[in-house]
Amino acid sequence: MDFLNKLFGAKKREDILPIYLFNSLTKEKERFIEILPGNVKIYTCGPTVYNYVTIGNYRSYIFSDTLRRVFEYNSYSVKQIINITDVGHLTSDADTGEDKMMVGLKREGLTINLKGMKALSDRYTKKFKEELKKLNAREALEYPRASEHINEQVAFIKTLEEKDYIYKLKDGIYFDTSLPHDYGQLGGTTKDESKQKARVKRVAGKKQPQDFALWKFNEEIGWDSPWGKGIPGWHIECSAMSSKYLGRHFDIHTGGVDHIAIHHNNEIAQSEAATGSKFVNYWLHNEFITIDKQKISKSTGNTIFIRNLEDKGYSPLALRYWFLTGHYRSSMNFTWEALDGAQTALTKLHKAFLDLGKVNGRIDENYRKRFSKFVNDDLNTPKAIALMWELMDDESLIDKDKRVTLLDFNRVLGIGLYESYKQMKEIFNNEIKKIEVKEAPKNIQELINEREEARNKKDWKEADRLREEIYKEGYKVSDTESGPEIEKS
Repeated sequence: MDFLNKLFGAKKREDILPIYLFNSLTKEKERFIEILPGNVKIYTCGPTVYNYVTIGNYRSYIFSDTLRRVFEYNSYSVKQIINITDVGHLTSDADTGEDKMMVGLKREGLTINLKGMKALSDRYTKKFKEELKKLNAREALEYPRASEHINEQVAFIKTLEEKDYIYKLKDGIYFDTSLPHDYGQLGGTTKDESKQKARVKRVAGKKQPQDFALWKFNEEIGWDSPWGKGIPGWHIECSAMSSKYLGRHFDIHTGGVDHIAIHHNNEIAQSEAATGSKFVNYWLHNEFITIDKQKISKSTGNTIFIRNLEDKGYSPLALRYWFLTGHYRSSMNFTWEALDGAQTALTKLHKAFLDLGKVNGRIDENYRKRFSKFVNDDLNTPKAIALMWELMDDESLIDKDKRVTLLDFNRVLGIGLYESYKQMKEIFNNEIKKIEVKEAPKNIQELINEREEARNKKDWKEADRLREEIYKEGYKVSDTESGPEIEKS
């Protein structure tokens, strides 16, 4: 129970407005009806931890966090799981290519074995959780790793084998998508769609192009199984882990729209084939963001990470605020100018909030009802943000009532009003003083020079290590067009 629930008590069930969500399964906005009264179970597709998570990927987690907050705002008990993919996600959707974890091991010069894979996974899982905290996303109940649930995945495949849904090829065990009568429930993957066939190219021996690997043989790295040594396919982990932590039938599954055609259709097919019953009631998907109107891609070099925002002096909360100004089902185009605007708006809000004092009054019911109506309508955060600014400008409300009403809004928006994040305090209170690099102690100057050399070589791992070392010495470094700037913390 959060701060405002403790102060005012949870909402009464009769006061709660219905929640409507756009279900990718039915292509309609539907009134949400939970399986177990007053409880919601949510599974969120997590990252493949072979590298940092991009700001584009973080839209999925801010969306799922906002979804969770809306349910909690409406007095539901929420159980959220975010998986960690640390094996089995290949570089191609066609069950070909290299495991992304192997790509990461080679990039970082780690030994290609299970021990090296765990070291890589530990590093980027830790970074992911740290960045989620900076973005003010609430912790999931569990972050299960694929590599730690091999037995569950093997058991799942055994069940499919017993029901004759699988067949064996030279490179692995495959699921036969011709057997479920309703394969491709989410759309985008019918056998006649040329676009889908181009994306999922035929592997020698596949019965259908859409058939997917449940287990890939690998004599060099992996685990023993009844079918041979290897690694699980990407899709099976989510079915195995979601059923373990949430049950065979649960309320909501979230992810990006790129998961619809293949990953999530495959999850549904294998899960419902194994259990003989419905898998998930509501499938929710967020749209992409672009950067300067280009799709985010490592091949084009336009990836941006949280550390890049911080290096330029932006608060990660400004990114969260920017995401909330767009509807999760609408595409957004990221520019540094847009982030400037978000940070300026958030700074203004925090300053105005401080001016309201420290005394809590009564939540204004008119604003609360309007806010509830917006966020309960398929998470309409743009309207909720606009309402927040309307509230800030409303001179008819006394400060203490305005303050606590804003805090009530913050329960869903999560933009740091109650939490009073240091990252925002440093910005709007000017608590950090910038100094010239040449004025810094000699050891700091040397570290900055070493970091610049690493950045020039595109050795981001070393640059990050040096950045953290500089921070431990009491300084924060930011990268600007004119070179590095430092601040005394």
